[in-house]
Amino acid sequence: MGSTTGTARPIVVYGTPVLHRPCRPVTEFDDDLRALIDDMFASMYEADGVGLAANQIAVDARVFVFDCPDADDVNQVGHVVNPTLILPDLPRELDDDSEGCLSVPGQHADLARPALASVTGFTMTGEPVRYDGTGMLARCFQHETDHLDGTVYVDRLPKRIRKKVLKAAGLPTEAPAR
Repeated sequence: MGSTTGTARPIVVYGTPVLHRPCRPVTEFDDDLRALIDDMFASMYEADGVGLAANQIAVDARVFVFDCPDADDVNQVGHVVNPTLILPDLPRELDDDSEGCLSVPGQHADLARPALASVTGFTMTGEPVRYDGTGMLARCFQHETDHLDGTVYVDRLPKRIRKKVLKAAGLPTEAPAR
């Protein structure tokens, strides 16, 4: 289990500008970053999520946290600062499964993603880190990295389905201009 010493912050929803633009790389590996990561874990756990990107709590920083099962149903817990997503070469096996997002509360939609994914980046202390994901963990790495690039999962859906999901969540059906 991740840190629970942080303070849960409100999760921002689709349509909030910080969700729709790429986040800034982290340059300071300090106590503020450690506190942010603690708050991100607290926010994720309070919202009953399996992953959370910094911009989901309105912080413009390339950081995400996760506590998510892999394909063997083993929970993996960690954080990545300045992540780089690594996907298998083509052709890749796709996992077409239901996906949801704390920033689009209560809604899910099927979305095909590569079944394997890795991320490299840094820990809160600046040490290099790599995580390899299968199953839901691979989906989580892709979903959270998307967030940091300014993409919410519904942006990957066909327009008709995206509008239906967002309308059901009571959210704007168009993202703000970047």
